[in-house]
Amino acid sequence: MGEERIIRRAVPGDEVAIMGLVQELAEYEKEPDAVINTPENLAVDLFEDKICDCFVVEIDGVVRGMALYYISYSTWKGRCLYLEDLYIQPECRQGGLGQELFSKLLEEAKELGVKRMDWQVLEWNEPAIKFYEKMGATLDPEWWNGRMFF
Repeated sequence: MGEERIIRRAVPGDEVAIMGLVQELAEYEKEPDAVINTPENLAVDLFEDKICDCFVVEIDGVVRGMALYYISYSTWKGRCLYLEDLYIQPECRQGGLGQELFSKLLEEAKELGVKRMDWQVLEWNEPAIKFYEKMGATLDPEWWNGRMFF
């Protein structure tokens, strides 16, 4: 018997699982103590203030992956979609779920009428770089990230 796999928009109650995935991603990226967000704050941002949105991958009723994004703006292009995090638990990879989730995000970008989709990938994250290249993405080594914390 096969497993039931669905990709759906996050709903209230998913915030704990999503933050668990965010923590796993932070550990993979060697920044386990950098996550200060909470499920409660995420729930407000996703479902009340709606400043971001998220698709989740559910396998047999358990959230095993996510793509969290928001609308950004480019003075050159107009509305853009910014992919903050895309993560599938390691034991669920290699089955095409990442491609399905990324494709769902591309569909969303087209439906929203954005002109560009942006994200970041760490230079040492070869599996992610290969994944994005396989999906047809352009990775630009020319731009540096600027950041300030408050």
